Amino acid sequence: MEPVLWQVLAGTRGGPNRARLLRALDERPRNANQLAEDLDLAYKTVRHHLDVLEENDVVESTEQTYGAVYLPTERTRDNWETVESIIDQLE
Repeated sequence: MEPVLWQVLAGTRGGPNRARLLRALDERPRNANQLAEDLDLAYKTVRHHLDVLEENDVVESTEQTYGAVYLPTERTRDNWETVESIIDQLE
């Protein structure tokens, strides 16, 4: 899981936004619209990053419909120290 986290959070240009999304979801689960509003990002940008995070098993959604709520996966929570380490290096 550690290499996946490094790739999606630090290995690409979108990593910093994905890190912000992940940190926000750790605070409380939210849907894409709430994330876009809370983080002052475009909805399409948030959707793109959530798709990347979901494809890499970093976040999961409660359902596959509009308004789905996202939260970190159990696997991500088990590796939260790595997530924090990556985010600290990005800041």
